[in-house]
Parts: sequence; structure tokens; C-alpha cells
Amino acid sequence: MYTFPSPPPAVVPQTIFPRHPIFISTMALSCSRVSHQDQTDTTMPSPSPPFTTGLSVRLASRTGTLQTVTSGLAPTHLQANLIILPSRYASDFRLLCARNPVPCPLLAESSSPGSFSSLRSHLTSCSGVPVDVAADIDLRRDAPGYRVYRDGKLLSETEQRDIVAEWTDDHVGFLIGCSYSFESALSRAGLPPRHVVMNRNVAMYRTSVPLCPAGVFTGGTYVVSMRPYRSAEIERVRDVTRPFVQTHGEPIAWGWEGSKRLGIRDITRPEWGDVVLREDGKTVFREEEDGEYVPVFWGCGVTPQNAVMMAGLGGTVMGHAPGHMIVLDVREGGVFELE
Repeated sequence: MYTFPSPPPAVVPQTIFPRHPIFISTMALSCSRVSHQDQTDTTMPSPSPPFTTGLSVRLASRTGTLQTVTSGLAPTHLQANLIILPSRYASDFRLLCARNPVPCPLLAESSSPGSFSSLRSHLTSCSGVPVDVAADIDLRRDAPGYRVYRDGKLLSETEQRDIVAEWTDDHVGFLIGCSYSFESALSRAGLPPRHVVMNRNVAMYRTSVPLCPAGVFTGGTYVVSMRPYRSAEIERVRDVTRPFVQTHGEPIAWGWEGSKRLGIRDITRPEWGDVVLREDGKTVFREEEDGEYVPVFWGCGVTPQNAVMMAGLGGTVMGHAPGHMIVLDVREGGVFELE
């Protein structure tokens, strides 16, 4: 039977995390630690027309007119990762989110099994008032791309336009906070993410950092997103992103030693997303350069999909294609205390 537990515990403030051993700042190490391959510039065309609201992005995705990644769309609106599970796993997944709030900040979920258009929000305003995430939403069609897993295995690397055929009355959808939500704030601070400038998908990596287990979800590890910044910019980047607690907050690691502690062996080979490029189409991280940029890592909402694969869950599980988020009606100023 599907029952609603009390809302998950409040997300742990990000200020505790510098005590964690993976939070290392090693800016002085040379880029020569990292191998590279120059990439052909595969910059994606800018979506047209411009999208200024979460609803406009969702409707364009719903009708199939938007099929690109959503980074940079509807500035200041929160974006969400999506994971859809058979209802028998719902309680364990809520617990997974509660025990791992940085990579899995739970924003909302289906109001009941089978509900794709009615959500129960876990978000509150700065004053503690509950906030609805979206008035008009269809979890089956409102992301520009989807992935489907069966018995823990990804069925195809090719993105699906929708999951109408796969959705059943037993499925429960969960929305997880996304770091795209703080990219507008970074840009306003003069720190635009490189993938936004180049109109590409953010680079994402599987790490060796274990998740706290929760029921059937065992053996999972963090997935992180990466944005390169100059060493002198790191503290400002941390300051800008720190308030965005329910969309991963400040970085969890940075620098080359931080990359090693996360278990990332080759920064030029992300598991998901795109290699970070310079304006000339070559990789940002190059052996012959002087180490101007270092990698900066955040928790990533692809973590639940990785956890599904690691746990080998039975049945049909669905999620957004990495980088193809559901954009919400909620705006950053309504839920985060910003400068």
C-alpha cells in the first residue's frame, strides 16, 4: 500500500561539508596530471525561440519542439532531475534522498501511484511556506529526453521523446534538484559556466564515493557534475552556489587532488554530457598549458539513475536523459536566501 510518510528531514546545511575528506582544494597542482584529447566542436544549436518560463519549456518539450539540453533555459527557474520507479521502491527511495541530501535533494513526487500530473511538493519558501513546483506538468512528456531501464539495465543510449507507453498506474515519479538551477546566479556574478558559454551539456562523472545505503538501494556511488574555474575564482563560486541547498549547493570537491579523491581517472572522458571546450574547440584541460583552470565538482541528480543500475532493481524504471531536465515554475528567489 502506498502511504505518505512525514516529509524527509531538512537538507543538511552545506557548511558542514568542508570537514569531509574529499573536500580538498589543491589549486597548485599542474594540469599535466590530466590526459586529454582535442574534441571536434559539437556545440549544439541554440534552441529557438528563447524560453523565459518553466511552463514554456515544459510545453515545448511536451509537443516535441524542444529536444536539447535545458541548461540556460528559463533563467532563475529551478530545474529538476527525474526518476520514476515502481511504487514498491518508493519508500526506500525517499530514505535514500533523506540519507544523501547533497546528490539527491528531493523536491517533489507523484501525489499517488500512477499520477504524472499531480505532485506533492517537498519545497518550502524562505519563510517556511509550502511551495508548489508546477501548476501544469506531465512527467511523461515534459523533459526533452528520457531514458528507460529494465531490471537495472539501460535499454538504449538513444534518448526517447516521451515515456507515455512505458508509464503505468504503479509508477511513482520523483523530482530531484538540479545544479542548472544556480547557473543563472553564477552568470550574474561574472562566473558563467563554460558549457553554458559554449552551448553544450555539462560534464558528469561516476565517482567512487559511496552513497549511504537505503533499503534496496545499496552499492551506489555519487555522480558529480564538473565546471572548470580559475583557482582564484573558487571561493566566489562557493559563495554564490552555497544558498542553493536543494539544488546541490556549493561544490563538494575541487582541484586535481580532489578529482583523484573522487575516483575520477580521466577528466577528459565524462560518463555523461560533453567534454568542456574552449572557444577554439579544444579541451579546456591540456597537458601543455599552465593550469589556468581546475575542475570544480558538485553533487549531481543523475546519482539516482546510477543507483538504480548499481542496485539492479527489477521492473521498469525511467528517468530524464542527462542534461534534459524538467523546468519548474519555482524561481530561485522564492526558495533560497540570495545576496
